[in-house]
Amino acid sequence: MLISDIDKIAVFDTETTGVDVENDRIVTAFIGVMDRNLQLLERHEWLIDPGIPIPDGAAAVHGVTTEKAQADGIPAWQGVTEIVTTLQRYVDLGMPICAYNLRYDATITDREARRHGIAPLGHFHGIDPYVLDKAIDTYRRGSRKLLDTAALNGIVLENAHTADADAIAAGGLAWIFMDRARPVEGTIEALHKAQITWARQQATSLEAYFRDKKNQPDAYVEKVWPIPAIPGEVIDDELELVFT
Repeated sequence: MLISDIDKIAVFDTETTGVDVENDRIVTAFIGVMDRNLQLLERHEWLIDPGIPIPDGAAAVHGVTTEKAQADGIPAWQGVTEIVTTLQRYVDLGMPICAYNLRYDATITDREARRHGIAPLGHFHGIDPYVLDKAIDTYRRGSRKLLDTAALNGIVLENAHTADADAIAAGGLAWIFMDRARPVEGTIEALHKAQITWARQQATSLEAYFRDKKNQPDAYVEKVWPIPAIPGEVIDDELELVFT
């Protein structure tokens, strides 16, 4: 599909118990449909009881404590089922999925689905403003956090680290960066493949920086985008193309 023919994208964000995609859990999530005028046409929000304690550090970021999640949240299996089903419905309608640092949100959702015996999200086209920003403006100094990247591009992010605000800001950046980073072919398929390459290059560069400049010889930065294989699982090249 030509990028110029895309009129809606699915914007997505999660807030979680931590940063470990293999073991942490989703606490809140937001999925919306955003058009080219940055209008939100649909919105879905979840507050989930993750079934494990929410560390104080995580609660300080997104504002959801263990007690609040237990009192007001829905069971994790139900929330994850609804999240995956909603994303799949929009993918089936031809919408790309957008998230800032999509690798994180897509992977933790994938692992949560598998944890609860739910069929994970099928093949989709992703838009990751975090990857696109670094590809477009590689040598810009300063923070690449969503709040700062949004401000540099004229997008006001209020209530940062709430799933709805972060998803909406990421969607605004996606529309800007899709045009700036448009591949020669002009298609979302080509842009998705380009992000696979850019994400790998960016991770390789960051890993080298940690090893060479920060004296961390064992540093490792994940290179597969948007969803890496489960650790220890071998995926052949053909299957990797399906899931990435």
